[in-house]
Amino acid sequence: MATKIILHGGGEHARVVLDCLLSSHANVVALFDPKYSGQLMGVQQRGEYDPSFEPDAEAIIAIGDNAMRKKVAAKTTHRLTCAIHPSVILSESSTVGLGSMLLQGVIVQAQTRIGSHVILNTRSLVDHDCILEDYVHIAPGAILCGTVEVGAGAFIGAGAVILPGRKIGKWAKIGAGAVVTKDVAAGV
Repeated sequence: MATKIILHGGGEHARVVLDCLLSSHANVVALFDPKYSGQLMGVQQRGEYDPSFEPDAEAIIAIGDNAMRKKVAAKTTHRLTCAIHPSVILSESSTVGLGSMLLQGVIVQAQTRIGSHVILNTRSLVDHDCILEDYVHIAPGAILCGTVEVGAGAFIGAGAVILPGRKIGKWAKIGAGAVVTKDVAAGV
């Protein structure tokens, strides 16, 4: 039987991650989020996280907010796994950290290093030799040209373009549609 997977989150981002997992025929057995109950796409939403639920299951923190994802990860006792949609093109020379989510239509080119709990959202493109630290969120349609470095917790908005060799500091936020031509400091 396939490994059981639980998700933290029941909101908008969790829907996309759940759809990604179901498209991969993953065995998703529960969603944990205190704001939701009932079922989502046929999977039971169980409220507060229960570390004793299916102790052999693996977990993904399907929460779009980087700081909240980091907070929930610190309290998660289940082993972590990744969500990688079947449509993703992932170079064999690239690496992906535990808990990361590569969603529909993502392309990751050669020698890219993706940290843990990173979100590469729909149709984002990460070109060669990029480094994405933990808890980064690359929104739909964003493009990171080659050799871009993105610090932990940074957010790159939908449709943004980061030119080659730029550095985005930790917890920086890049707005939707921006074209980043210079380095961006941490927290900006």
